[in-house]
Amino acid sequence: MADRLAKMKDDAGSHSPSLLTLREQLPELEISVDACFISNPYATQLFLDYFKEELLDTGAIRDVLEFYPSQNQVIAALLAGHLGIAEDRVFVGNGAIEIIQAVIHNFAKRRILVTLPTFSSYYEFAEGRVDVVFHTLRKGDDFKLDPHEYLAKVAETDPDVVTLINPNNPDGSYFSYEDLQTILRGLPPDVTAIVDESFIHFAFEDLNLDIRSIIAECEEFPNLVVVKSMSKDFGIAGIRAGYAVMHPERIAALLRNGFLWNSNGLAEYFFRLYCRSDFLERYDIVRKQYILETQLFYRQLAKVAGVKVYPSMANFALVEILGDVTADEVMQHLLVRHGVYVRTCSDKVGLDGEFLRIASRGLRENQRIIDALADVLGPLPQ
Repeated sequence: MADRLAKMKDDAGSHSPSLLTLREQLPELEISVDACFISNPYATQLFLDYFKEELLDTGAIRDVLEFYPSQNQVIAALLAGHLGIAEDRVFVGNGAIEIIQAVIHNFAKRRILVTLPTFSSYYEFAEGRVDVVFHTLRKGDDFKLDPHEYLAKVAETDPDVVTLINPNNPDGSYFSYEDLQTILRGLPPDVTAIVDESFIHFAFEDLNLDIRSIIAECEEFPNLVVVKSMSKDFGIAGIRAGYAVMHPERIAALLRNGFLWNSNGLAEYFFRLYCRSDFLERYDIVRKQYILETQLFYRQLAKVAGVKVYPSMANFALVEILGDVTADEVMQHLLVRHGVYVRTCSDKVGLDGEFLRIASRGLRENQRIIDALADVLGPLPQ
């Protein structure tokens, strides 16, 4: 079983096999908790409630499936109205991954500076096209990014593109709105700054749990590109929905290269739902509920013997496995013995040690994760 799991991970490259793939290729496994994929399950249910009432029960799903969705600019205009920005500043993507690839392939000309650890696509899309240099965060500092140290690295390496994920993946570290402004003001004006806010809905800087997005600063910083995945905070990865905010000239350049109908009908339905006040009011309730439950989960997870849980403002925690056992072994035992699927970080560049990335689910599933991890980190069966 361990060999088969290892082969599936190798086949998936720098990502993890999907839950569907695992169930198809390892039907003998009973997988009950997917703590590898990082999404808000309460938001998924909210979307399904609307989907059933407005599309399934009415029969309107036929129109969504039978007819072409709106073109990129039409959906972008809807989003722009919701975001309170000019409609020519929004670009819609088939998930954030399409946007990341498009921006790097079109706007990185010489060198890209990537912070480690990170989502691997940021350097994989650049390798073989431009030079890639790294700024490695230290686990001794809980992977916190120091803005002045970062700007010194920019000056040293002279990139034309930099990438920052906030909160960062896979460790969940977060830098404040003010720190991000410090970085943007300190960058040379010809450096494109890609700021990935795919997990920003889980972060907060006050007791109201308000979202502090940098999108409003795109007019002040023409070279800022803000990327937003909708998969994580709304739990709709299967729909493939994402958007970016950037200078209008960049969007015009991308649209000249295609992307006319890169959203499907279900994605358009979601985006239209996303722009509605009734949906957002209900969403904000489940968003805040999920944040509180997630932070509670991290505190409980940290009590498990044999692990160190790093501070996280995302909906996943980076968990270091202490002792004489590998992260791959722990992942395999969690999956086979308890049906709990977590993400091993053995392939993550920039991590020194044995790490798992564990996503927060609902209260009941989170307790199952804790119980399973506590059991597995006892003496492993021979």
